[in-house]
Formats: sequence, C-alpha cells, structure tokens
Amino acid sequence: MVNRIDTTSSFALDVKDVGKLRQAAKENSPEALKATVKQFEALFMNMVLKSMREATPQESVFDSQQSKMYTSMLDQQLSQTMASRGVGLADVLVRQLSNVVDKQRLAPADEEAALSNPEVDAVLSLLKPASPAAPVALPEAARQVSSNKPMHIRSFQEKLGAAAEEASRSTGIPAKFMLGQAALESGWGKREIKAADGSSSHNVFGIKATSGWKGKVVEAVTTEYINGTPQTRVEKFRAYDSYADAFRDYARMLSSNPRYQNVIASAQDVHGFAQGLQKAGYATDPHYAAKLTRLIKHSLST
Repeated sequence: MVNRIDTTSSFALDVKDVGKLRQAAKENSPEALKATVKQFEALFMNMVLKSMREATPQESVFDSQQSKMYTSMLDQQLSQTMASRGVGLADVLVRQLSNVVDKQRLAPADEEAALSNPEVDAVLSLLKPASPAAPVALPEAARQVSSNKPMHIRSFQEKLGAAAEEASRSTGIPAKFMLGQAALESGWGKREIKAADGSSSHNVFGIKATSGWKGKVVEAVTTEYINGTPQTRVEKFRAYDSYADAFRDYARMLSSNPRYQNVIASAQDVHGFAQGLQKAGYATDPHYAAKLTRLIKHSLST
C-alpha cells in the first residue's frame, strides 16, 4: 500500500520533498503522479505571482535586495498553498499522464525501464533546485514570459506609439514620457473620457476645454485638489477625432504655452519632465510628479 504523498503543506524550498517524489515516481505510484503535478501547479502559480509583481510599480524607501528575496520566498510558499487548493491545472495533467503510467504497468519491460517514468521525471526536473540553499530555478522560457510587459501595457503602446513618436519629433520630448503621461491620465485607456453617447473623446491627456478652445467638448466628472484636499466636480474637456489629433494638440500646447517652457527644456530626464509638469500646474494632484515618474520608470523603461 502506498502512503499518500503531500508536499503542498510543507516548506516550499525543502529539497527532501523532491527526493521523496523521485523515489515514489520510480514505483509508478499514482500518488506520486498527483503530488508531482501539484508541485508543477505551484511552479505555474509562482510564475503568475512573479509576473504580477513585476507589472506593479514598486518604489519605496522599504525596497531592498533583502526585501525582494523574502518576497520571492513568500511567493513560493503562497504558490504552494494555492496549489494545494487547486486551480485545475493539476487535474488536467493527472488525466494526461495517468494513461502513460497505466501503459507502463501493463507493458513488459526490463528491470531498468520498469523503474523509469520519463514524463514524471520531466516534471520533477523542473522542480529540482540548483542547490539545497537556492530557490527553485524557473525554465528559460518561463523567465522570458515573466520578463515581458503585461498585455495592457503592450496594447496601449501599440495603439498610441505612432502618435507619440510623431509628437516626440515636434517637441523633443521622448515618446515614452508622453505615453506615460497618457497612461497616468487615462488609466492605461481604461478611464478614458467619454462623450454622452459613450464614444471616445480620444483625450488621453485630460486636457480641459478652456475659453480659447474652439473644438469639440465633452463633460466628465474629475477629481481636483483644492488646498491639498480632493474634490469631485464636473469639468469640460477637449474632444478629438483621433488619438493622433490628441497627441498633436498636446505637443502644440507644450510647445506654444510659455508656462511649459521648462518642461521642454528638461524633457530628456524623467524627473525633470514630471517635476516641470507639476510646477507648471498641469495637474492639481500634489503627488502627480511622483506618480508619473514611477509609472514611466517601472512600466515603460526597457
């Protein structure tokens, strides 16, 4: 009788559990197969958590190499805990690999082959740490996936990249700085200002329609900071026929308005660009420059 193997409740970096799984796998144990795919599911969840953290801006006085190391260890343990409850991946793998295990039981084989389960060993090879003290090493393909930018960032860049490049050529401001401000103002396009009929205003910069504006106008609820206190109000904003028109108007405003001359002058540095916008009164949020700097550095820097 084979004892039930449960590694999901133990310490994530305990290499003894991997050894137990290897030994049980040589016996073609169904319990070993279930435990192994649970570990693979934990590995998958760890990749998801890692991608999530990399997509989240993290810049504070508490950040350090030590905190990142302990966060990584925490994520590995969380991944193992989530895998113990299951997300469905382990069940699929069990169904796929069980057929292989059953065939090995029924087929005649020599002694060496009988002690081998290639599919389970392949999964276990992903779980084997490089050394007893090292965290589980991810495959190269997994590292490449986790290092990619999240889909919403890539989509935003693809949609507005050409317009940003055009505006960059006319102002000298790096395209990614303008994309960063558009992302901050519009929530990566998710909080884009809409007209009454639900159509897009294409105003990703939150530029208001002052008395001198002769184009289309939409009204929207916005938050303004008055003496440091946030207040909700309805304001009029400019509307455009396309995102390209929005970027052209943004570039024209920065280039022609004297209040933004320092923004243009310091536009090659992300801190200077963000601070220049805040000092010029582009936004009333007292933390606008810090938010913009953090977004550009963590989400748009290559």
